[in-house]
Amino acid sequence: MNDAGMPSHAAAGGAGAGAEVDAMVVDPHAEAEAVNESAGDRGGEGENGVVPAGAASDDAADSADVDDDPEGDDAQGGDAEGGATEPAGAGSGGRRRGKARVALLEREGEVAADFLEKLLDIADLDGDIEVDIDGDRAAVAIVDSEEGRVPRRLVGPDGRVLDALQELTRLAVQTATGERSRLMLDVAGHRAARRAALVDLAKAAIAEVRESGAAKALANMSAFERKVVHDEVTAAGLVSESEGVEPHRHIVISPA
Repeated sequence: MNDAGMPSHAAAGGAGAGAEVDAMVVDPHAEAEAVNESAGDRGGEGENGVVPAGAASDDAADSADVDDDPEGDDAQGGDAEGGATEPAGAGSGGRRRGKARVALLEREGEVAADFLEKLLDIADLDGDIEVDIDGDRAAVAIVDSEEGRVPRRLVGPDGRVLDALQELTRLAVQTATGERSRLMLDVAGHRAARRAALVDLAKAAIAEVRESGAAKALANMSAFERKVVHDEVTAAGLVSESEGVEPHRHIVISPA
């Protein structure tokens, strides 16, 4: 069990089938593109646009939407994806919807954990799988186990293998549940550490924009990274805009 009371899944590893995992992750971008083509439009980042203070960003990550969701659905509110927030006074109907949403997210987490456990078993890799709910999405993490460390090649350069693995996991969940998944996958704490670094970077950029009164462009980022920065900028009362085309898409922070 993890800290949130959700079950943890363990996968034992060894040395037998290392070649299989290499074949599975050798070209993560190709895998992710194939997933996107087969699953159709998964809800892109949206059009370039200013994100005013208090408004939702069009770079929902995910992942990565690719968090990351990187797609623009991170900003959606409500109990269900794309749905409106339950109005005040909705009473028992709202509670029922809330419970149904939690049940769906728990189901997503369990399906994802089973998929990843089988993947680790096939590849003969070590790792425990932790399942949780983070806001309005399932959160799944592959962490070091007592048997050994999670191979860092499952993260890959700049997290590209992790992004592809997240897309494959989302597709597995969608196949099982019939619902598009926005779950976030982390491996060995990579996303958590990256999020903390991005928050610091965003705060420094915000301070610079406030002092100078001029807009500031940041380096190219993934959708997951942009979502983190958008959230910090919105909380600070400034505006942010995504510009450029992948893989050169970046954020410009401007005074309010």
